[in-house]
Amino acid sequence: MSDYRVSGSCLCNSVTYEITGNLGIFQYCHCSRCRKFTGSAFAANMFVLPEQFRWTKGEELVARFALPEAKHFATAFCRHCGSALPWMAQTGKAVVVPAGTLDGDPQLRPTQNIFCASRAIWFSDPDSLASYDELPPRPNSKG
Repeated sequence: MSDYRVSGSCLCNSVTYEITGNLGIFQYCHCSRCRKFTGSAFAANMFVLPEQFRWTKGEELVARFALPEAKHFATAFCRHCGSALPWMAQTGKAVVVPAGTLDGDPQLRPTQNIFCASRAIWFSDPDSLASYDELPPRPNSKG
């Protein structure tokens, strides 16, 4: 692990945090719980030790939801804007960081997809789709 620092925040910037390392785990989770929480095809999550994580602003605005029957899953979000935020795993041994909330490069890249048996039926591999740097042109637009 290195001594780099990366900050993160919610959409409205009321809550900010900082990480100072990682556990070497950065993965895409396709489970139905992660899909429902993110509203997306999968969640991109990094894991850090509790001592590698600290709230820098707005911790009092962080709400947590944990399913009683879930062994590992929980969620956290900003009470103002609803953005996903890092949360302590049920074991207390790691903080799960939603990678989309990072404001910089975590110096780690995703290495695996998990719970692929739960993958959304409508999922398409992003590499198989057309890519645009901005909004695509509208079909049949006169320009």
